[in-house]
Amino acid sequence: MRVWSVLFLCTANSARSILAEAIVHRVSNGRVIGYSAGSRPRGTVHPAALRLLAALDYPLSEFRSKSWDEFAETNAPPIDLVVTVCDSAADEICPVWPGHPVSAHWGMPDPAAADVERQDEAFSETYRQLHSRIAALVDLHPDRTDLRIFAKSVQSLHDRLVGYPLT
Repeated sequence: MRVWSVLFLCTANSARSILAEAIVHRVSNGRVIGYSAGSRPRGTVHPAALRLLAALDYPLSEFRSKSWDEFAETNAPPIDLVVTVCDSAADEICPVWPGHPVSAHWGMPDPAAADVERQDEAFSETYRQLHSRIAALVDLHPDRTDLRIFAKSVQSLHDRLVGYPLT
């Protein structure tokens, strides 16, 4: 089975999409390559995201805030799936991605918007929610004969978990 790739998008590419990229690398055992980007990247990864990733022993040097334009270039890595993880990015007009990947929307609250004293908890909760979805996602494989079925499967991973606390 070939390795496939997913690009996680949120506006600033400093929190949710960074966490998602990290989780894919950890749980996929090389079956899926994860990337992240933003429409208006902050330029730095949110400090609370870095604290959480450091506490979970992720190599922090692998993560940076970057523009989605990097993935719209002709020499960009091939992307099979694009997942927006924030509502504002989902509402934006995305670039035309090379290879025309399928897309899904996993809307999640922005942990960076939490009160400062609650941010670490908010980032941990976002990590748990993303982890549960991505752990299931990496077991899927894009079926090039019917990408609509793949896209629906990816979307349902999120939809069936919305509203259920993941503690």
